[in-house]
Amino acid sequence: MSHTTILSENKRYWTGRSAGYSEVNRAELSTEQKKKWKSFLENEIAGHFPGRNPGGMHALDIGTGPGFFAILLSELGLKVTAVDLTPAMLEEARKNAGTLADRIRFLEMNAEELDFDDSCFDIIVSRNLTWNLPNPGKAYKEWARVLRDDGLLLNFDANWYSYLFDEDARAAYEEDRENTARCGIRDSNIGENFDVMEDIARRVPLSGIRRPGWDLECLGRLGIRAEADESFWKRVWSREEKINFSSTPMFVIRAGAI
Repeated sequence: MSHTTILSENKRYWTGRSAGYSEVNRAELSTEQKKKWKSFLENEIAGHFPGRNPGGMHALDIGTGPGFFAILLSELGLKVTAVDLTPAMLEEARKNAGTLADRIRFLEMNAEELDFDDSCFDIIVSRNLTWNLPNPGKAYKEWARVLRDDGLLLNFDANWYSYLFDEDARAAYEEDRENTARCGIRDSNIGENFDVMEDIARRVPLSGIRRPGWDLECLGRLGIRAEADESFWKRVWSREEKINFSSTPMFVIRAGAI
């Protein structure tokens, strides 16, 4: 299956998911999750740029979806650009941003082919995107290109569909489903054409690769200093997320100067 076909299928799938996914983001924005994520981002930025005024920094949110990170970064005072492949997601993001929408630049764009000059962003963030890309190595190269030399990259992701390729991962995934039902909470892996996403996941390269090791190797080859934090999810996930996704804990890749 070609690179272009996967991108087209991704766009079609996430167009259909835009309203439902936006509901998830709005829930995050109305609960303790917002405070946790905002605090995490604020601390990461302050630690990397000690003494810098956020108002003078430019941030890029890649794969913004319904705008969760773009909204938080804007509230922190940064100048925010948010990109997504799917126009329907961008429309949801604008609605969710409310009065902040005029302060955020929303653009339709492919994460693997960014239409920006070199070294123009101080901060790049992304969540739950890299695993979904047909050419994630190309994406990282592009992100490195547009990040300033003293910039900060934060990429949040997980081994979301490893259960399609590994028996132990499958057993852990099924246990998550049982625990979710036992606890009486909504199972985030049911409904909304989930089988379509599984079909796409079988054909993108990262689903069967153990991460974040791959990410660190890829960034290292690009000459970027990077590290992975595989336990940060304990600080930002809700109880429901911890039960739903116990077998696929989220990691964050921190990448610094190129």
